[in-house]
Amino acid sequence: MKKKLNLTEEQLKDLYNDSWIYIMLLSTLVILTESLKTYTFYIGTNISYSVLLLPLIYLLANNITKKYGFMRTIVAIAVSTLAMVLYISVMYFAIGSPFNIGMISGQVLGYAISQLVNVFIYSFILNNTKSPWILILTNYVFSLIVFYLVYTVVQANVVISYNFWTGYFVTLAIQLVECIIITVAVKYYKIA
Repeated sequence: MKKKLNLTEEQLKDLYNDSWIYIMLLSTLVILTESLKTYTFYIGTNISYSVLLLPLIYLLANNITKKYGFMRTIVAIAVSTLAMVLYISVMYFAIGSPFNIGMISGQVLGYAISQLVNVFIYSFILNNTKSPWILILTNYVFSLIVFYLVYTVVQANVVISYNFWTGYFVTLAIQLVECIIITVAVKYYKIA
């Protein structure tokens, strides 16, 4: 005979924690971003398709923060960073290329540090303000700038290329438009 439990909403939330679904989704998007890195389109310079996913990754991390809290988002960032490193390692093995930590360190460090910056700022915005859209937009843009700053500093030899700065600003412009769309969606449709 089954006994019916009378649980409060908070107890039910503790009993069934579905945050792992969001963590796996974040890891999958990070791997997809990494796999799209080699495919490009041309707007004055070659831009990777992966630039379209990076703001969505920040949105997902912010959604995890809002729904499950700061510590669960830190776990999600750690798992997705590990997934990225494992995916890159498997791809190096699959193509028969020797594993080079220097080649992936910019991408991995840029992702991890910019995600931490994003989550710290978003958590502050959630806890200390009424979440105005301009602060959320600024957080997205600042996190993107941190990503590219860390990526560039770690792989400084990229800066010498002729089209680097053109690609840098075109990428930020595309992602700014995407961040504006995401911010409007967050404001009006209460996504995160």
